[in-house]
Amino acid sequence: QVQLVESGGGLVQAGGSLRLSCAASGRSVSIYVVGWFRQPPGKEREFVAAISWTGGSTYYADSVKGRFTISRDNAKNTVSLEMSSLKPEDTAVYYCAVDATWGRLSPAKNDYDYWGQGTQVTVSS
Repeated sequence: QVQLVESGGGLVQAGGSLRLSCAASGRSVSIYVVGWFRQPPGKEREFVAAISWTGGSTYYADSVKGRFTISRDNAKNTVSLEMSSLKPEDTAVYYCAVDATWGRLSPAKNDYDYWGQGTQVTVSS
């Protein structure tokens, strides 16, 4: 089993930055793909970014490309999401997730086996 805890969310003005962290416990996630998803109010959960187990490959949703950066520290069993130039439409609950099965950079939430509880990000205009 893998337990995931997100942190770093909060309220920020448009144009600002936030850094989210995902801490894993229970099992090392160093060999797994890790993704970030978000769920805006009243909408479906959507893909944001994913990173390979080495950190050498990343994949971003078009809506965040160039503004968000995903990274990982396997020694600390953590994955981060650096968000800049935030927009009100980035407001959502952000979740990290682990793919312990497929090993690919997938935007499909069904490909991920473990999920955190989420952290709220609110961007004011």
